[in-house]
Amino acid sequence: MRDPLSFRIFRWVVITVVGLFTAIPLYVLLTTSLKPLSDVQGKFEWWPSHMTLRPFVDIWSTVPLGRYFANSLIVCVTATFFSVLIAIFAAYAVSRYRFRGRRLFSGAVLSTQMFPGILFLLPLFLVFVNIDKTLGSTVFYQTRVGLIVMYMTFTLPFAIWMLASYLDGIPKDLDEAARVDGCNAMGALFRVVLPAARPGVIAVAVYAFMTAWGEILFASQMTNDTTRTLSIGLQSYSTQINVYWNQVMAAALVVSVPVVIAFLLLQRYMVAGLTAGAVK
Repeated sequence: MRDPLSFRIFRWVVITVVGLFTAIPLYVLLTTSLKPLSDVQGKFEWWPSHMTLRPFVDIWSTVPLGRYFANSLIVCVTATFFSVLIAIFAAYAVSRYRFRGRRLFSGAVLSTQMFPGILFLLPLFLVFVNIDKTLGSTVFYQTRVGLIVMYMTFTLPFAIWMLASYLDGIPKDLDEAARVDGCNAMGALFRVVLPAARPGVIAVAVYAFMTAWGEILFASQMTNDTTRTLSIGLQSYSTQINVYWNQVMAAALVVSVPVVIAFLLLQRYMVAGLTAGAVK
């Protein structure tokens, strides 16, 4: 049965508004990155009168963008790897075994998603400072190690909860069949369960990486000039004398490339993994 005309018009209006709401900021971002700084500082123009790729070259010399890029890659990839690795074991235990404190553990993991990051920032800051004082060296404070641990405070709980939900949808008969064939618990996990849960694992990894890649609060307090990440480094294009808006826009486009590529390559796994986890 065909939808009524009024409903189709309403649907197209909503789609158009949402599309413009998404497309206009991206268009302004792209066109501004292609303008000379003098044009950006002048009257706003929807279409650039002078187009140049110079901002995409200057972004690497105005600030140490390459170092920021490397810091973000190291921190985000490491935090994602350990979050997913630990979450696989924790989620498998929650999904397959019944042990004392299982409900309490699951509730504690889920409850961490209710609190804002600022509640974790200050206690962890004090803990890291005191550990470094005890050790007599800088291990956590304003280091990549400390930032990795901080990022895991919000990526790991989500990964455990999401993977546990996904593993619940995989029949336990597969585990039992693997045991009959001679596998132990780890063998059944890695040879049978994980291959079946690949969409969920990839979805969790991509989500964790994207969350860490754009994080600002923890990075602003736990990094210095050497360990600064991209999300904070973009602010370096603003000085007391000038704001290089065209370079900021160009840098924002460049730093978005890894996340966009990862999302496009793994989109089908993301949809399957998030959908499966959401309905369980």
